[in-house]
Amino acid sequence: MGFSLLAYLLLAISGGWMFWARQHRRWGPRFLVRKLHYLLGGILVSLVLLLLAIGIVGTLGHYGSLGHSIHLPAGLAVVALVLLSAYTATQIGPYRPWARTVHITTNAVLFFGLVLVSLTGWTVVQKYLP
Repeated sequence: MGFSLLAYLLLAISGGWMFWARQHRRWGPRFLVRKLHYLLGGILVSLVLLLLAIGIVGTLGHYGSLGHSIHLPAGLAVVALVLLSAYTATQIGPYRPWARTVHITTNAVLFFGLVLVSLTGWTVVQKYLP
């Protein structure tokens, strides 16, 4: 989970950098930042899907069923938000002005989702520890 949070933080920094460069008409190495942003986004998607798989397998292996806490719906919401964010990122362009707004809004909501999933995940991990 820590790597996912780090990826999210780096995405926020690189996204903020792209926003600042666009607002101030600075062209510099923006294409490099965009490529880095896409790479970090792919890493975040991969990490979130990996955490989903680990959580489902671990919970089924330990309890035999799912849904023992609020962590499952919170985690599924985070997965959905990350996938929506990734999809809208691929749609950003001059012919889809809505995509950037949806992408940024989704990422703002994702912040709160990650906070919730981190807090609820801590209680789940405490159940596994002896």
